[in-house]
Amino acid sequence: MSVRLDRAAARARGTTDARFEELFRDERRRLWGLAYRLTGNGADADDAVQESFARLLERPPPATQPVKPWLVRVVVNLSLDALRKRRRRVYPGPWLPSPVEAPDAEWLDSFASAERDTEARYGLVESASYAFLVALEALGPRERAVLLLRDALGWSAAETGALLDMSEGNARVVHLRARRALADYDRARCAPNPELRARHREVLERFLGALFAQDTAAVESLLAESVRTETDAAGEFTALAAPMSGRARIARFYLSAALMRRDGEPKIAIREVNGLPAAAIALGKPVRRQAPRSLLRIELDDSGRIALIQVVLTSKKLGRVEFAL
Repeated sequence: MSVRLDRAAARARGTTDARFEELFRDERRRLWGLAYRLTGNGADADDAVQESFARLLERPPPATQPVKPWLVRVVVNLSLDALRKRRRRVYPGPWLPSPVEAPDAEWLDSFASAERDTEARYGLVESASYAFLVALEALGPRERAVLLLRDALGWSAAETGALLDMSEGNARVVHLRARRALADYDRARCAPNPELRARHREVLERFLGALFAQDTAAVESLLAESVRTETDAAGEFTALAAPMSGRARIARFYLSAALMRRDGEPKIAIREVNGLPAAAIALGKPVRRQAPRSLLRIELDDSGRIALIQVVLTSKKLGRVEFAL
């Protein structure tokens, strides 16, 4: 639990109503998972959950109104506000979601509908995957909310419309528009499962080993011809200012980065992050202008080669990943 959520919990303990504390304990993870999917940012999800419980303490709903749906509505609205604010700001370099290390059980613990809509497309673990969160960036805030509620949580159009203050018909129109925007994702869709995790872990370990050995041929053999890479440092550390593509260029880039970081005595641990294995890299000693911690993840093409490499270096986004220090 974050410090911000600890403070909210402390406020709950200060009340005479023990049911509030129980509600906080029982619902905070599900609320956080919803806010995270809506924003793609762990800190924004923390803030949304904290603020929702603060509002419950200060301005609770009428006694006739169920509390849990009220909390969901507040968290959704706060999350969409945070998403709008984030998109209005100029971001230095490529933006990537904040990675989250969590078992499947945590992603499955959600506000999914008890009677899942038969039209729903995406699993709960998939809806928290990196590829899915990146694909959601093509959607406007309301489209993103409708798609998540309908296709991930399995809510009906009527339930979705009621939560977002739109008619059922409007919810269906927005849903259709959101689905069209995710057509590219659907064509290349790879939902996390044990087989996919095993393949990613094997290729990731081979890639890291080849980088450490400075074996150019081995690195290039693991990369697809059209491989792309992007790094998110938020201007904090040395990183690519824009995405890079091409097997030879990317091989040289990562071989050079590995060589530069070798003096920092890096410690690498494979963690399950957003449903798939990723490399959590921590430097034992500082290296000039290099991030002390970074998270490297890959995606594979149909042939099993690396089609995408993404690296998160910005410190604020790495709080939910464990690093070997």
